[in-house]
Amino acid sequence: MKLMSMQNRDSLQLHRKVHTTDAPKLLRPRSSNHVGMRAFNERVVLQAIRLNGSLAKAALARLTRLTAQTIGLITTRLEEDDLLIRRERLRGGMGQPSVPLALNPDGAFSLGVKIGRRSAECLLVDFCGQVRQRQRLDYPFPDAGILLPAINARINAMRELLGPLNSRLVGVGVAAPFQLGGWHKMLGLSQAKSDQWNRIDLGAKVQAMTDLPVSFAKDTAAACMAELVNGRGRNLRSFLYLYVDTFVGGGLVINSHLHVGVHGNAGALASLPSSIAKGAAAPGQLISLASLWELEQRFLTHRLDPSAAYDERAVTAPFQAQTNAWVNSAATALAHCVVSGAAFLDIEAVVIDGSFCRPLLALLIARTNEALQSYNWEGLWPASLVAGSVGPDAGALGGALLPLHANFAPDQDLFLKVGA
Repeated sequence: MKLMSMQNRDSLQLHRKVHTTDAPKLLRPRSSNHVGMRAFNERVVLQAIRLNGSLAKAALARLTRLTAQTIGLITTRLEEDDLLIRRERLRGGMGQPSVPLALNPDGAFSLGVKIGRRSAECLLVDFCGQVRQRQRLDYPFPDAGILLPAINARINAMRELLGPLNSRLVGVGVAAPFQLGGWHKMLGLSQAKSDQWNRIDLGAKVQAMTDLPVSFAKDTAAACMAELVNGRGRNLRSFLYLYVDTFVGGGLVINSHLHVGVHGNAGALASLPSSIAKGAAAPGQLISLASLWELEQRFLTHRLDPSAAYDERAVTAPFQAQTNAWVNSAATALAHCVVSGAAFLDIEAVVIDGSFCRPLLALLIARTNEALQSYNWEGLWPASLVAGSVGPDAGALGGALLPLHANFAPDQDLFLKVGA
């Protein structure tokens, strides 16, 4: 198969163990390995085209600082592998008309599975990062005996619909909370049901469903990955990522690489203390102030539909009064998080996104900016607040991007769930 010929050329060992089964070999530039360097340069070319949409060979040479001859050899190989396609010839400039090269959307595909506390999503994504198929399941809380077979059926159905292009699937990315059964008392779950999910290795469960390589990442790390690859990360080198969903969470990007921490749990903002501990009483956590779960509870208390927290009803009557009260509380908590992040990380921006409507996102960012004015920024560089651009698809899309990144990105950072 043409697609796999690139991987055959690319064989190098991982420099560190990650939580993935039969993962493809990842490339690192090594001066002593000409095959590895060639494969790395191929990925650099693909990344340059991904960021710019399409580029002629001369522009590729300027951007990548590779010679024209090297660019010619690389693009020929990538066209032979059906990873690049030619656009219409550009005329009107000086010299010979140039032929822009673009990613072939059908060059590769990936499946993303996002398992959450309130819903699950399955996405099929093409080589350009566009969603081709989508399946969604909603529930009060997942039952493993029902959800896992349902995901298996959807993965198989998506593969079947691909037809002959099924051979170009490179993997499955799974995104889920580190502890799906966490905060069970808040959710009204039994300890037994919580423990059931906390004992399940979701990556291994999905791997048993398919012959494709399966990678696992924390859901908010996957969402951050989607923002890094398909969103604000194209222009921001270092940022803290905040994602407001049923629960709040986050991720961290340093120098254009997703940083996951020792246990793969960097950006665990739900657990961030909301105040200073005093005596034996533990302070509250960000999750109790800035999660959509809290907005749902406000709606329920006033006999309003809690699902409105996730759509534009939240900013209209009769929901708006409760939404405003939640926004004021959440913005105060998020401002504390932003200042703490700026102090520890010296980042240029904080990207805020969520599974709610865009008007509510704009309101939350505006109120958080107002709350930030009350802080003393002496000794700190203030971080700007930026609206995320991916939205509710972030977790599932990030999951689907994991295998594409592993196979084709020029530099693989270990954002996957790290084993013991």
